[in-house]
Amino acid sequence: MSKISIIIPVYFSSDTLMDLYEDMKAKILGKLGDYELVFVDDGSEDESWTIMNQIRDLDENVKLVKLSRNFGEHAALLAGFSVCTGDCAVTKQADLQEDSTLILDMYESWKKGNKVVLAVRKSRDESRVKVFFANMYYALVRKFVNKKMPVGGCDCYLIDRKVIEVLERLDEKNSSLTLQVLWAGFKTDMVYFDRKDREKGKSRWTLAKKYKLVVDSLISFSYVPVRFMIIVGTLFDIGAVILFISVLAEYFINGTPIAGWASLMCVILCASGLILMMLGILGEYVWRALDAARTRPPFIIDEVEKPRAEKE
Repeated sequence: MSKISIIIPVYFSSDTLMDLYEDMKAKILGKLGDYELVFVDDGSEDESWTIMNQIRDLDENVKLVKLSRNFGEHAALLAGFSVCTGDCAVTKQADLQEDSTLILDMYESWKKGNKVVLAVRKSRDESRVKVFFANMYYALVRKFVNKKMPVGGCDCYLIDRKVIEVLERLDEKNSSLTLQVLWAGFKTDMVYFDRKDREKGKSRWTLAKKYKLVVDSLISFSYVPVRFMIIVGTLFDIGAVILFISVLAEYFINGTPIAGWASLMCVILCASGLILMMLGILGEYVWRALDAARTRPPFIIDEVEKPRAEKE
């Protein structure tokens, strides 16, 4: 009989954790058969760990993982994968924005032989601004990184044990776990759902984290930033040569004097800004190379509370 692990990263989620468990208990846990819930506390500083222990007292299939500090959702999911024991594992957000029954559909798809099952957003009950920028990110990923990225993007996914082993071997930092799953190339299916707006708690998905995701996605999985520097540099060189020839032609043919300080400063400022931008892009690559060379672990587990069923 197969076993499914449900990995739930937790970061300041005390307002929704108990509601999340009650929702899963009412809708899916009794239908899954052999299962385990793996809650990963990613350095929360609220009452999340206390509530997680309360849930563990209610369910003998709950395993708790506490990280030493906040490492980010990518690392929290990897920590959950590292301790889970299921034949497959599915990620689940703690914000109650996707229906728990989605897991049943994904589990059935896995039983049919799919190694990866993506939960794709069919619609989003969120602000137009948020939806616009989210769609723009996924369009960017499809264009320059991976054409297999779904149009609506995906919040969670189910992966087979073989895929988990691949992710553990990759051991990448400053990366996108979803793109790693797609990169692996296993047989993939998609299940569609309507994403709800957040009703409880406060989102910790800040602008800085969104920006880092965009940069990580492009730099870790695409050569576009480097090609961009080459193309822009080449265009500036061509423009400079054309401008130089036109200025000399005007001077020798029409006697037009060569303009001085104002035009020169515009060119210098533009070129200086371009150079600094290029150095910034190169710096992103250098930093990632340094971070990988130090071989620091992507996460540090401080504490693991095993399911009561295993202790007994």
